[in-house]
Amino acid sequence: MKLGVLTVPLGSMPLKEAAEYLAGLGVQALELGAGGCPGKAHLDPEKLLGHKDKIDEVKKIMKDNNLEISVLSTHGNAVHPNKEIAKMYHDDFENTVRLANELEVDTVVTFSGCPGDCENSKYPNWVTCPWPDDFLDILNWQWNEVLIPYWQKEVEFVKKYGVTKVAFEMHPGFCVYNPTSLLKIREAVGDTIGANVDPSHLIWQGIDVPSAIRALEGAIYHFHAKDTKIYRPNCDVKGVLDTDHYSTEKTRSWLFRSLGYGNDYGFWKDIISTLRLVGYEGAVSIEHEDSLMSSKEGLEKAITFLKEVMIYETPGEMFWA
Repeated sequence: MKLGVLTVPLGSMPLKEAAEYLAGLGVQALELGAGGCPGKAHLDPEKLLGHKDKIDEVKKIMKDNNLEISVLSTHGNAVHPNKEIAKMYHDDFENTVRLANELEVDTVVTFSGCPGDCENSKYPNWVTCPWPDDFLDILNWQWNEVLIPYWQKEVEFVKKYGVTKVAFEMHPGFCVYNPTSLLKIREAVGDTIGANVDPSHLIWQGIDVPSAIRALEGAIYHFHAKDTKIYRPNCDVKGVLDTDHYSTEKTRSWLFRSLGYGNDYGFWKDIISTLRLVGYEGAVSIEHEDSLMSSKEGLEKAITFLKEVMIYETPGEMFWA
């Protein structure tokens, strides 16, 4: 495994400066945004595609700092019922795939997306319960008429550009939000689709992260190191389906936290060990979204914490067995 960072919180720095800063902290791999929610601060496909000199410059920055690009990220909703919004995210995804090809990166991270409830919808409709029966009708339409056909087509597209893995971040609000829905789309579309496992989105749903990792064995294409803290005085009254804005920290049932501020070393050591058990050897990529800390402080604390729980080396012979 390699210690990684999603560089979005350092978007105010040029890529070269961000790379030097993170390498100095012991980071080994960078996850770079190239569109969608992560933005294009460090990689803008429109400025890079087809420009070998600029592509070579990015590669040189990585090489000079002993870093690798783990994945390119372009989280968005390419099946949004608003056609303009859908096209924006669709174009970002396909341009990121093209850029991945030129940078020799084989994995792109995104969301599955979430359609509306019919052809005339204005907004996405995330179904979370099976009754009244209308909800199952919506779910059936979303998956069979929109989601599966869209990703079947996109899988064929990415294959043309040498991208072998598309990692869906399992995120509530989208059709793929847990291991069950991830495996469902993978079965329908093929093993080009896999998971970006982000424990922070699983914890507040009540999902046991090591159990989720075991269920996804062979289908984990990327991993986000981000924590969540459940605030019991609020959660015990409101439950986990909390629609208060993230900025209202005092009243929320849960908050995204930097590593170690949601769960302890034992919790994260179990996660890392389970990743090793299922054969995952990719980047463990820190994503900082802690509203109680600055970007630099949150990243630096997370890096220090993760160094204590990471497993870097290949296990040796069981001399004791």
